[in-house]
Amino acid sequence: QVQLEESGGGLVQAGGSLRLSCAASGYSFSNYVMGWFRQAPGKEREFVAAVSRNYGPYYASSVKGRFTISRDNAKSTVYLQMNSLKVEDTAVYYCAGRGDNVLTSRKDGYRYWGQGTQVTVSS
Repeated sequence: QVQLEESGGGLVQAGGSLRLSCAASGYSFSNYVMGWFRQAPGKEREFVAAVSRNYGPYYASSVKGRFTISRDNAKSTVYLQMNSLKVEDTAVYYCAGRGDNVLTSRKDGYRYWGQGTQVTVSS
């Protein structure tokens, strides 16, 4: 059974930083693309970043230059370092895993999802 478990969310002031982690189990983590998505109240879930086994990371334009995605295959964990946080970054952040190595921002095709972790940025 595949499980993705996020951690690291919380409340931070604008301009601050947070690091999210997502630990995977029951899954051939190292072979597949891992991504982060987020969903703010009343909005669609949107792509944030993704990282493949052997290609460069891919970011949404809204977070590029502020967020960094990375992975530790030995620990089956993917991270999202979030710097210079803005109020508009407030959302529930979800870790997602694909069953292939296609680096994409599309939600469909991400087969596995975590339960989400709340990130709240105050002004």
